[in-house]
Amino acid sequence: MRSRYSAYTLGLTPYLMDTWAPETCPPDLDAHTAPQPKWLGLEVKEETQTGDTGTVRFIARGKIGGRAFRLEELSRFVRREGRWLYVDGDISE
Repeated sequence: MRSRYSAYTLGLTPYLMDTWAPETCPPDLDAHTAPQPKWLGLEVKEETQTGDTGTVRFIARGKIGGRAFRLEELSRFVRREGRWLYVDGDISE
């Protein structure tokens, strides 16, 4: 999760796609589409792992156009061939 957050902050689309489960990865993912937020921080609230599945609840803070926002998500991951891949997530309102 932390590495994917860092990839978002740096606009590293290839890394994001490489760490996304192929069955749920959007074909046109591009971290450089406007407007890009300025990411201000990540707080991991909870992590769980059961075998080859896991979840991470996090809060990411950022700004777009000078306006602050907060993104809270429960992300689901799966481990395949020793690598953790992002599957999907539920965003909290």
